[in-house]
Amino acid sequence: MKPPICIICDTRFTPSDEGDVIYFKKTKWDIEWEEEMERKGSVGHPPYAEWFCEKHFKSAKELEELSCTEAMKILREKFSEK
Repeated sequence: MKPPICIICDTRFTPSDEGDVIYFKKTKWDIEWEEEMERKGSVGHPPYAEWFCEKHFKSAKELEELSCTEAMKILREKFSEK
């Protein structure tokens, strides 16, 4: 598992700081990744999961029904420096 560092702003935090990991909708590729990890008996950070700090968590949580790729595109646009 990746350490708790916000994918949007690179802020390191502990999950008790109100940030957390969000598991987005799995794609076909995500399911294949899980099956391969299970077959190998391996563990790892799922490609459909990302950490978000307190500042970005709520916005990300609202998009959890999207794939990680779709959600990240929206979130990066929303929080980009303008």
